[in-house]
Amino acid sequence: MSNENNCPKCNSENTYHDGNLWVCPECFYEWDPAELAAAAQAEAQAGMVLDANGVALNHGDSVVVIKDLKVKGSQSGIKSGTKVRNIRVVESNDGHNISCKIDGIGAMYLKSEFVRKA
Repeated sequence: MSNENNCPKCNSENTYHDGNLWVCPECFYEWDPAELAAAAQAEAQAGMVLDANGVALNHGDSVVVIKDLKVKGSQSGIKSGTKVRNIRVVESNDGHNISCKIDGIGAMYLKSEFVRKA
């Protein structure tokens, strides 16, 4: 027997279909498989870092800056069209989710909304 209708809470096989929901008689949990699938997909996409065009970015990708960016402590900023190679996607709470090294400037963090995948 497949485990597609096992209880997501207690993993019991003793489940039954009741209208639009599945019910587990052991832990009394009720769920809609369509909602569980949508929630799992949203959770998977939440961890993804997307560029300005909505394309997923990964470690080692090359990106192009799409907007002139000012850099603190530097007379010149990052010009639009600058290509950045070998990025690292990092976890961040301030929006700077790309770690990279830019020629002439050095190591820094960028926001993914200002780059596009090359």
